[in-house]
Amino acid sequence: MKRSRTTALLLMSTAPLLFTACERQSEGMQQEGLYTSVENCAAQTGDGATCQQAFDQASRASAEQAPKFASKEECAREYAAEQCVTQQTAGGQSFVGPMMMGFFMAQMLNGNRGAQAASPAFRNNSAGWLRPAPGTAGGMTAITSEPNRATTVRRGGFGGAGSQRGSFGG
Repeated sequence: MKRSRTTALLLMSTAPLLFTACERQSEGMQQEGLYTSVENCAAQTGDGATCQQAFDQASRASAEQAPKFASKEECAREYAAEQCVTQQTAGGQSFVGPMMMGFFMAQMLNGNRGAQAASPAFRNNSAGWLRPAPGTAGGMTAITSEPNRATTVRRGGFGGAGSQRGSFGG
């Protein structure tokens, strides 16, 4: 009885280490970029269909994720006055906010040209290019990518760090 209890405890204590060591860590490449048009995206990525899908996805999300202001004057303090327009959310609520000036696309580059995520991009007077911050309601985050230049980022698995390589030319 004592021997089986000791064996069970030993197995229970080493199981997490074994599972972590044997777990297949995904290390993938991710291509991301800020694009001002579908044409510019297609020229950089070579995949016009994916660029069109990303643009459509960002356009649909634009009114829901755009910064919202009570008036055009309030909006014009942060965005160019000609960008500030009256918009309507899917729920029918009207607000004043900046127009989508581009889209940010991130795409996993695995064997099947996997999942992509796109979000609208807005051009702020002082902060430059912004996109909705992932996981927040109404928060914005700066886009550090240069417009219309695809960047490849390596994402490591367990404990991995991100590294970035820009494309040259164009």
